[in-house]
Amino acid sequence: MKNNFFYTFPAIKGIQSSKEYFVIMCPLKILSKLFIFNDDELPAEYRSQRILNKTRIPEMANYIIENPKDYVFSSLTASIDGEFEFSAFDAKTNEDIGILKVSMDSKLLINDGQHRRAAIEEALKASPELGEESISVVLFIDEGLRRSQQIFADLNKHAVNVSKSIGILYDSRDPIAIITKNLLEKNEYLKNFTDKENTSLPKYSAKLFILSSIFETNKKLLHKINPNDPEVFNFVLEFWNSLCNNINEWMFVFNKEMSAHNFRNTYINSNGVVLEAIGIIGNYLYTNNYSDWQNYIAKLNTIDWNRSNLKDWENRVIAPNGRIVKSASYVKLTCNLIKSKIDLPLTKDEEKLEKEFNK
Repeated sequence: MKNNFFYTFPAIKGIQSSKEYFVIMCPLKILSKLFIFNDDELPAEYRSQRILNKTRIPEMANYIIENPKDYVFSSLTASIDGEFEFSAFDAKTNEDIGILKVSMDSKLLINDGQHRRAAIEEALKASPELGEESISVVLFIDEGLRRSQQIFADLNKHAVNVSKSIGILYDSRDPIAIITKNLLEKNEYLKNFTDKENTSLPKYSAKLFILSSIFETNKKLLHKINPNDPEVFNFVLEFWNSLCNNINEWMFVFNKEMSAHNFRNTYINSNGVVLEAIGIIGNYLYTNNYSDWQNYIAKLNTIDWNRSNLKDWENRVIAPNGRIVKSASYVKLTCNLIKSKIDLPLTKDEEKLEKEFNK
């Protein structure tokens, strides 16, 4: 290599599609200095990756700052655009482990991982001591914009996003995820009739609920309530026990009097939009100190939950095309109707939403 000025990295050499690539360890403190990504003002067709979504950065940075002992980031993928040289430590015993020298006037362009890079840069401002830690970087040889764009497309095309339910099931950090998993262990009905993997239930599934719906319901239930308070879990457990023991339609399935498939075709009250609405009501009862809150849960049996009851549920749970809609506005409108049917007052915001709906 003619250039006398270069970066030096311990590296492992590999072969993919008959081309060399390298894996290096990069200290976090120099990551943002070495690795760049395209100017986000360029048109998309002239960039090698998507534009940086800056709203994602604070959350990712906080993840590192709040979990300095157990955060995990996967490798970045980048391209070397410039001169480089690889020298094996011992070509006789292992020619794939050695030193990678990269000319200082080269560009190290990120193909995938720009949000991780930006989050690390932001986290170091608050916790500079993390700068001594490292992240692995997979380096490909740059063959121009078209190749860089193809690397990005291939990496993301074949990436499979984990289902939300699986993410909750494996999460041992989020307090509401922990509460939700503990709840399923304590409540036999939920334990036996909750799908812990899928985002939606298969057509003939024997389950009644999905884990992500119960999680989202608990988020509504514990809105502005400290989930780390030991008494809170007791309330969550009592709340769900009360639901499972009082909602007659659920008991049809629990007692094997009706299949879960037929239930879902007949009733709406195990669907996420209804569960979250009930979660909002539970939060209202708890935060307003209703000592007789279980009496209001029992009143849920006075409601006609049949899918054919379009007078109540159209444009709240069921869209005009007949499909159940999961949206924030539908959850709130469903909550309004349930509250009115079990004799609970609407808040000012709920009254305003109801007036707009009735117009």
